[in-house]
Amino acid sequence: MAVLDQLTSQLAINLENKYGAHNYHPLPVVLTKGDGVYVWDVEGKQYYDFLSAYSAVNQGHCHPKIVDAMVQQAQTLTLTSRAFHNDMLGKYEKFACEFFGFDKLLPMNTGAEAVETALKLCRKWAYEVKGIDENEADIIVCENNFHGRTTTIISFSNDPVARKNFGPYTKGFIKIAYDDLKALEETLANNPNVAGFLVEPIQGEAGVYVPGEGYLAKAKALCEQYNVLFIADEVQTGIARTGRLLAVDYENVKPDVLILGKAISGGVYPVSAVLADNNIMNVIKPGNHGSTFGGNPVAAAVAIAALEVVRDEDLAKNAFELGELFRSELNKYIQTSKIVSLVRGKGLLNAIVINDDEDSDTAWNICLALRDNGLLAKPTHGNIIRFAPPLVMNKEQLLDCISIITKTLRQFESK
Repeated sequence: MAVLDQLTSQLAINLENKYGAHNYHPLPVVLTKGDGVYVWDVEGKQYYDFLSAYSAVNQGHCHPKIVDAMVQQAQTLTLTSRAFHNDMLGKYEKFACEFFGFDKLLPMNTGAEAVETALKLCRKWAYEVKGIDENEADIIVCENNFHGRTTTIISFSNDPVARKNFGPYTKGFIKIAYDDLKALEETLANNPNVAGFLVEPIQGEAGVYVPGEGYLAKAKALCEQYNVLFIADEVQTGIARTGRLLAVDYENVKPDVLILGKAISGGVYPVSAVLADNNIMNVIKPGNHGSTFGGNPVAAAVAIAALEVVRDEDLAKNAFELGELFRSELNKYIQTSKIVSLVRGKGLLNAIVINDDEDSDTAWNICLALRDNGLLAKPTHGNIIRFAPPLVMNKEQLLDCISIITKTLRQFESK
């Protein structure tokens, strides 16, 4: 242990490279501590975190209320499995259902598990309620989606890196263009076996692609017209990230099925959930679906505390106001920039588009320079850099970060 305690960044990276599967390409920085909007590497350098663990740490790193809830519950009871009841699960389910406005919650651990749960729920509803012939149900998804990396989910991905050499793929999915109501309506009108429409309110991994105003509300209306479940994947966009509790709240849409993860635990513990009303969720019977860890007491205590922080600290309002400021200031810079062509997003989920092709390393090099200047971000889709700081950030900190970002971008303007 004494040797491990004295790791340098390079030694830590070497250990991962030697003993870990190479399924990620991290930015070369080794973090050892986090507090609020800041993280520190093993050499003691401080950074602003502008990724928030892909929007899992909305409440800030190591939020004391969430950590205390975890510690107290972990010292009392950690796991019973679902073979027995525990005294925390029902409290959590009631709290979350009332918080988001649904009848029932099905607890899981990760975002991908929650998506899989929603797909199974949708199919079972299709056969037992809508009356589609068994094994004939289709679910509409959008091109350039990201819902996880399980075998079923990559079956309807069009990311070649996620898909290649992982077949055969699961059937039963129809891909249409994102933000295309005509394509959605044509598919619904021509296929009576459609059971659901799975959609991200903002496509995060695709580069924080925000659909046109009214898209979600009109898509929900089409789903109602054709008796199809509207399934919102808010794993990344939910829990105040976009300036509303849920991104669908911008258009007053209530999904038939809501998928949550990441920040529902404040990044402290793996927690995810699927919420729906009784007319949908009641198709799930004992033995149909489950998880040994899903709904465990620690997860329940952590999730309640994490959601209370979002409510009590008014993080949605803060995200909305700081997001407006961020995009306004970046747009001022872009007016005279040759390296950045666009900033887009909602709340504190934003991205800048680098004026280069997706195969270039410009965005990666900018992120390396941002790291050197004290801010951590990561490219997505080659030429796009996603910016998603913890929602506990204040105006002074955000302006400091904008200064770091613009200073760094200027380094690349003449290259």
